Amino acid sequence: MKNSKLAVVLVMAFLSVALSRAAVAQDQATPQELVAKVKEAASVLSKTGDLSQFNQKQGPWFWRKDAYIFIQDCDKKVIVAHPVKPEIIGQNFMTMKDSKGNLLFVKDYCEEARKPAGIWSQFSWPKPGATESSRKVTYSLGAKGTPYVVVSGIYEDNATVAELTKLTTK
Repeated sequence: MKNSKLAVVLVMAFLSVALSRAAVAQDQATPQELVAKVKEAASVLSKTGDLSQFNQKQGPWFWRKDAYIFIQDCDKKVIVAHPVKPEIIGQNFMTMKDSKGNLLFVKDYCEEARKPAGIWSQFSWPKPGATESSRKVTYSLGAKGTPYVVVSGIYEDNATVAELTKLTTK
């Protein structure tokens, strides 16, 4: 009798941990979801030119606790819309550094982002509420007919930039 109660308790504990991990995973965007949102946002921005929609925390461009769209102007090399950190709007993104002191974007970033496949980047950045850095990957894609590049990122420990690039070069 004691063994069956112990087994039930162990099974319940295992299920509890598994379900809580699944719930956390659902709060995190997938690389595929990120690509779809960036492409959708680039299309909308290309048609409307409206930057204000990308500064809002409520709406389609802020869709998970860790995933949102922000916009860069590649002609001026500045961030022009950001829903989480409005204080960085107007900053030169080509001189911004990650939490380890590395430049966030490579020299030919804008040229690569404007290509049909866009560009994936990686850097170290603290997760919201964290003090230690984590690996963050971003996908960037130009909005046709504009100077703008649409960007979104996720915290991803496993997939390499080469693997992620395969998602956008098929």
